[in-house]
Amino acid sequence: MTSDSRRLAEVAERIIPGGVNSATRNIGAPWAWRSAKGPTMTDMDGNVYTDYHAAFGAILLGHADERVNDAVTRAITDIDLVGVGTTELEVEAAQLIVDAIPSAEMVISTMSGSESTFQAVRLARGATARPYIVKFQGGFHGSYDALARNVISAPDRAWKRDPNSSGILDDAVDNTLIAEFNDLASVEELFALHPEQIAAVILEPVPHNVGALLPEQSFLEGLRALTRKHGSLLIFDEVITGFRHALGGYQELCGVMPDLTTFGKAMGNGFPVAGLAGSAEVMSNFTPSGGAVMLAGTFNGNAVSMAAAIATITVLKDPEVDFYGHVYGLGDRMRAGLQSIADEHGIAARMAGVGSVFVPYFMDGEIRGYRDLLRNNDEASATFQRRMIEQGSFMYPMALKRNHISLAHTEADIDRTLAQAEDVIGTMAREGLFETAKAGV
Repeated sequence: MTSDSRRLAEVAERIIPGGVNSATRNIGAPWAWRSAKGPTMTDMDGNVYTDYHAAFGAILLGHADERVNDAVTRAITDIDLVGVGTTELEVEAAQLIVDAIPSAEMVISTMSGSESTFQAVRLARGATARPYIVKFQGGFHGSYDALARNVISAPDRAWKRDPNSSGILDDAVDNTLIAEFNDLASVEELFALHPEQIAAVILEPVPHNVGALLPEQSFLEGLRALTRKHGSLLIFDEVITGFRHALGGYQELCGVMPDLTTFGKAMGNGFPVAGLAGSAEVMSNFTPSGGAVMLAGTFNGNAVSMAAAIATITVLKDPEVDFYGHVYGLGDRMRAGLQSIADEHGIAARMAGVGSVFVPYFMDGEIRGYRDLLRNNDEASATFQRRMIEQGSFMYPMALKRNHISLAHTEADIDRTLAQAEDVIGTMAREGLFETAKAGV
């Protein structure tokens, strides 16, 4: 018999391209969802999964957190969408963000991370009157044309011309230059090739789109010095790292201050909200301040988004909740447990991550940049995460994709998942799906 999940998916396929509203949702079973609460999701057939995907990291406190939902409900009883002037909710949210992000003096609201990076790129070009943007191979900054290239590139296309989609104008692709993460020399070379033409360097301070490449402190400090030397802006895309790894984002942890910071995803615990923050000097180039860079968006600063952001940030700041202590502890427990299982079976694996994020790389050796990730056993990675779904722990079934722990997860959830991983990894090892760890690595 066809399951309820599959039946709904078949209806969707007739009226929605591919049956999904984003290509990354097209993963096969589980096909469709009925509900989500706390650390779990339930599909249309009643199967319950411990959720580590967390909508690509948008869920920070757990699904349907009552504190956030109650704040949204209260807000929409008073005001919905007015579209002119400002509201108390917008001002309160902006103040919380400026107080949280170390480099922020002014902030704007958007509805998604893609909108935030779009605004950052346009602002950088407008403020500097320069055409080029530098991004890093493997980094993802949303679907905006200027940044939609060289994400998870095949080995023969990495660092070369690799747009994510058809329909992007050549100029949009070619005005974005590609460097290698943790390789300052690759960035210096681009500045030498294009003197006084680079508007900004944009990066995920931890490239979570390809798992969790950890930045070297000298690399981040070198980028800051290099961009200042050449009169370019440094943009930290903290859509994933922001609020998840620290209230002030990864810049709070590394102490390197960018000119602009994009953020979103987790700050509304699943509600659509994001933004861009930066120095007053740069942000004043937007048209509301009398500058020439257009800022527009009817839904920017809407009551639902602002209420969700205020409520989420308030929980993150609460010392009694101890969000960061909780998720960092569970993250350490998960990474250590997975590494121990892999080591016991003698397989090549590195369990990477920061705080609440964990990523199984099935490979030996050093992991600094995208070049190193080409050694990953992608087939084993995808198979592991697919089989973990079948065991009841939902991990996005694609190589290099990260997993997230929320405030709603418990030690019991982690231990149950580790028991499932022991079974999955042991079975895969016996089937010969992993490479054997090299002695001394």
